[in-house]
Amino acid sequence: MSDVSVIGPGSRVVLHFSIKLEDGSAADSTKVHGKPARLTIGDGNLTKNFEDCLLGLKAGDNREFTLAPEDAFGQPLPENIYHLERSRFSGDTPAEVGAIISFAQPNGREIPGIVREVSADMVTVDFNHPLAGQRVTFAVEILSVEAS
Repeated sequence: MSDVSVIGPGSRVVLHFSIKLEDGSAADSTKVHGKPARLTIGDGNLTKNFEDCLLGLKAGDNREFTLAPEDAFGQPLPENIYHLERSRFSGDTPAEVGAIISFAQPNGREIPGIVREVSADMVTVDFNHPLAGQRVTFAVEILSVEAS
């Protein structure tokens, strides 16, 4: 019997990942921050198709895979775009196109929104994931796998 754990349902995985956009530009990388990601397969935090790409891998494996928007960060949803009164913004949180601002939800959790448009009295804020609608390539390096 082998003592090498492969990724399967319920596995706890530590990995480094990088995300590249279709134009080849880097969108994110755990290596830049020096902090690997930790995840549990099947806990609902990742899409099934992303997890399926990890199944069968083991510590030391490196893989690259490309996911369609639906399998990565989803498509942008119109209901995640809000039009807020400009008076709700202040000097501390100016309404500037491209700014990412943290908003408090009723339950106290913070959610980031990207300012997409500013008019005289309204500000359009997009709460979709910044990579929604993008085809992305993940490069993963599996550091450790612990079976469930």
